[in-house]
Amino acid sequence: MTPFAEFRVQVGTPVSLGNDGFGEARIVPILGGTVVGDTLSGVILPGGADEQRVRADGLTRIHARYVIRTTEGDLVRVDSQGLRHALPPGDPSAPYFRTVIRFETAAPGLDTLNQSLFLSDGKRMADHVLLRLSAL
Repeated sequence: MTPFAEFRVQVGTPVSLGNDGFGEARIVPILGGTVVGDTLSGVILPGGADEQRVRADGLTRIHARYVIRTTEGDLVRVDSQGLRHALPPGDPSAPYFRTVIRFETAAPGLDTLNQSLFLSDGKRMADHVLLRLSAL
């Protein structure tokens, strides 16, 4: 896989919708952030959200949607779906956090984004989520 970009997604306080038997449903507001890469760089616009389902054992299904404004002024919609969970006790590795990302844009110069999938390796920080994307 080829490194593509690094996203720093600033997130707000999760809003819990409760547990309906399928796990706790919650929405995490996306407040902004930055994108740095050779092909795609810009800012993450506020107003997106990460809709999550959290099982009792901590497994979290992630579905985030937000918009990037590139340094050239183009808009790119991000649709990110994946999983996050802690590894078994005694495992010194970081928690498992992976998403598959699909982009949508009307910018002619970025049409290749519409035709590709990306894999992210994520890490939850104090005030943001760090995603390192690779092209598949």
